[in-house]
Amino acid sequence: MPEPLTPGELLALDRQHVWHPYGPMPGRTAPLLVESASGVRLRLAEPVEGRDELVDGMSSWWSAVHGYNHPVLNDAAQGQLGRMSHVMFGGLTHEPAVRLAKRLVDITPEPLEHVFLADSGSVSVEVAVKMCLQYWRSLGKPRKQRLLTWRGGYHGDTWQPMSVCDPDGGMHELWQGALPRQIFADAPPAGFDAAPDEAYAAQLRELIARHADELAAVIVEPVVQGAGGMSFHSPGYLRVLREACDAHGVLLVFDEIATGFGRTGALFAAEHAGVAPDVMCLGKALTGGYLTLAATLCTTAVADGISRGALPVLAHGPTFMGNPLATAVADASIELLLSQDWAQEVKRIEAGLRDGLAPARSLAGVRDVRVLGAIGVVQLDHEVDMAAATRAAVREGVWLRPFRDLIYTMPPYITGDGDVARICAAVCSAAREG
Repeated sequence: MPEPLTPGELLALDRQHVWHPYGPMPGRTAPLLVESASGVRLRLAEPVEGRDELVDGMSSWWSAVHGYNHPVLNDAAQGQLGRMSHVMFGGLTHEPAVRLAKRLVDITPEPLEHVFLADSGSVSVEVAVKMCLQYWRSLGKPRKQRLLTWRGGYHGDTWQPMSVCDPDGGMHELWQGALPRQIFADAPPAGFDAAPDEAYAAQLRELIARHADELAAVIVEPVVQGAGGMSFHSPGYLRVLREACDAHGVLLVFDEIATGFGRTGALFAAEHAGVAPDVMCLGKALTGGYLTLAATLCTTAVADGISRGALPVLAHGPTFMGNPLATAVADASIELLLSQDWAQEVKRIEAGLRDGLAPARSLAGVRDVRVLGAIGVVQLDHEVDMAAATRAAVREGVWLRPFRDLIYTMPPYITGDGDVARICAAVCSAAREG
């Protein structure tokens, strides 16, 4: 065993060698050094702002819905590790992947029947796009190769996903001109409970009709636009998209990477609208935050269409596709979720967030406060001072990760009422000082 390093030595090496998400190299702000995690708490290697542990208000970027170090998921990982941690998926298969695929088919909206297992959410979107483009090529319509989405979206950091993220002011604005040119509708009007705006619905219908000959698919985040701005919209617009896509021969893709597995109060956000897509992307909470895994599901019509082409295979195969360790934990995580009253827990957290974040409405600089399911958002009228907001949250004993003009939380579903209140206090403090 190598000699243990001190926290100072680890942070120095981190600054010298480790590139963190959306950060410069070397980093300008030292990250907090996590020693361990259990339940909803992150244990720090050394105290920060007088705190040696923090309540996680982010579910590790929305994935750790069961919290950390959960005995059921630990047992699933350890049991599978004793059998095999990995085996190639080309020409081979195994029980954890088959069980997971069947479970995903069973719980997602009909008629999604086929499951492609990928290794990250962004790659699942790449696969979805490839499915849609290849479907139309196989049907002899190669001109149908563009995508339509609405502004304010975020679908990942690889190439095709970047092309359908918000083109102005988003994280990928740098790449405009190099990315494929897609078609953008205005951002959907805000408000989950708001009646659909007929003028906006008409805009969606008109764009799909006008570009139908070149459109392979429409791709959107249903109900909640995540990293693009944490905004909520009426499920009615999903019904508009479904009807317009059906009328004009365009595929519909729902990116449920952030919204899947109960986060919005429905198991999948599509259920709020009562419609099903042709292709669905899943990730984040799929393994309960334990391992990286994602899935792209499609209908039999899409799969059969691809199989009828000159190239009758989907030419995509990640090295760690169907990883046994990840699929075993994912199957256990979904079973754990469904074995309890997850919907009631999400409602409980939603009520706590509504009460706890209400005082933020009276703070100077706050533009909006909104809550849906286990998602709470405080939007400012200015860019967040990230360092100041983070310090304020840490002083309250909470880990948050603000961005742009947003201070938000997506806590694990096991978060107790007292910790939900603490998270809300931290969000308010961060909004006050950030």
